[in-house]
Amino acid sequence: MRLVDLLFLLNDVEPIFYRILGVVGVLSNLVAIVTLSRGRCGLSKGVTWYLVAMAVADLLVVIIRVILEKVNPFKLHIVFYYSPYACNSREVIASTVVSISVWLTVAFTFDRMVAICFQKLKMKYCTEKTAATVIITVCLLSLLNKIPVFFKFRIYNCRVSYEYFYNPVWMVFDWTDRILTPVLPFVLILLLNTLTVRHILMASAVRRKLRGQRNGDEKNDPEMKNRRRSIVLLFTITGSFILLWVTRVIYLSIQRITGLYGVWTTSGLVTDKMGRMLQLSSSCTNTFIYVITQRKFREEVMNAVKYPFTVILKFIK
Repeated sequence: MRLVDLLFLLNDVEPIFYRILGVVGVLSNLVAIVTLSRGRCGLSKGVTWYLVAMAVADLLVVIIRVILEKVNPFKLHIVFYYSPYACNSREVIASTVVSISVWLTVAFTFDRMVAICFQKLKMKYCTEKTAATVIITVCLLSLLNKIPVFFKFRIYNCRVSYEYFYNPVWMVFDWTDRILTPVLPFVLILLLNTLTVRHILMASAVRRKLRGQRNGDEKNDPEMKNRRRSIVLLFTITGSFILLWVTRVIYLSIQRITGLYGVWTTSGLVTDKMGRMLQLSSSCTNTFIYVITQRKFREEVMNAVKYPFTVILKFIK
């Protein structure tokens, strides 16, 4: 398929894709928030805090970036959202929630790395209080970092100002902003996961020697089972984040390095559209990951689904 044909196909698919993503994203994140908040999924309170906060941030991303920005022009027609006076505040809020979602993933990855690799530090760091402090700090720093975005647009026509692309001060801010979200988080997640994998492989080898196990006997080791469950959740969440963000990270990096903002080629448009679609899809994948990897989460979701029918049956009887 030629790039031009692919571009036309993406233009036709986009409206349908974002409508489906909006519905799935809102429902899946609401399910995650309600289910995790009940605290019956067998997870520590600190982990639960991170996962709930990530679900809330992802829900806001879906509402703002998907429903209000992508679905609205085609279906909702909420006019005030695109008024010249609202675009600055809108962009600050939208970019802030994306930054929060990304950096909470980093914070969760670091928390799990500490829990797996540093047993002494785990008792002090991997607590409910630390998780709450980290979440609040991430939210505040993300908001402070995005305040300059308010002055990025011309008020009278809601377009990015010319100075933003060529003024040295704005160029430094743009470089910093792109590095902080998403390039640096992308690199940190890869680094933290690499350290975690390295520690797991070394610890597993030592444990097998101490227990005198053969390769096939480690399945009966309860410690290995617990460790395996803890890392599956981490690697599936961070792995999906990396896969869905990698196109966007590469595109933004190339755009900033070359300085080609307004020069649109067919390949650039295709990469931009695909990168945005994949990136926004990452805001509704975590719930499906919990369903696949966490048995107790599945049970809680099924209980919630069965509950209305159980009540109706009892009422009929």
